[in-house]
Amino acid sequence: MKKIFIVFVILVTFFSTGMAKDLSWKKFDAGIAEAKKSGKMILIDVYTDWCKWCKTMDTVTYKDKKVSEYLSKNFVLIKLNAEANERIFYAGKKMSPGEFAQSMRIDGYPATLFMKKNGEPITILPGFSEPKMFIHVLGFINGSHFEKKSFDQYLAEKGVK
Repeated sequence: MKKIFIVFVILVTFFSTGMAKDLSWKKFDAGIAEAKKSGKMILIDVYTDWCKWCKTMDTVTYKDKKVSEYLSKNFVLIKLNAEANERIFYAGKKMSPGEFAQSMRIDGYPATLFMKKNGEPITILPGFSEPKMFIHVLGFINGSHFEKKSFDQYLAEKGVK
């Protein structure tokens, strides 16, 4: 019995320290409103149901422990299906998610759109991003380094190659 208890404690410790925190994704309108209240930057995961790399972002990058913890602490997270049959409100207009994606010049999926807390677009990261690099992108955006330097300069200062 004692051995079973010890194995149980070891397994619980292993799995609880290695697992990513579940992310709290918001609908578009609710996320924009929350960012204005919280003062956090916005990350919008623009995806489609058929997109293989969108699913890989979900299962690899967003499930990474460091990425998920950083996102939970520093960003308001929005999931937006570009092909959804709904209406969202942005910049004083009602539009479909597809129309919003086009207005942001998103032409492929997945696309990660970063916005300031007031909903002003910062940049778009097209395609899949590995967790090791994505965490640096998050720090670059969240620290507002984009206002002062290029991403390459930021990486060089961090010693990332």
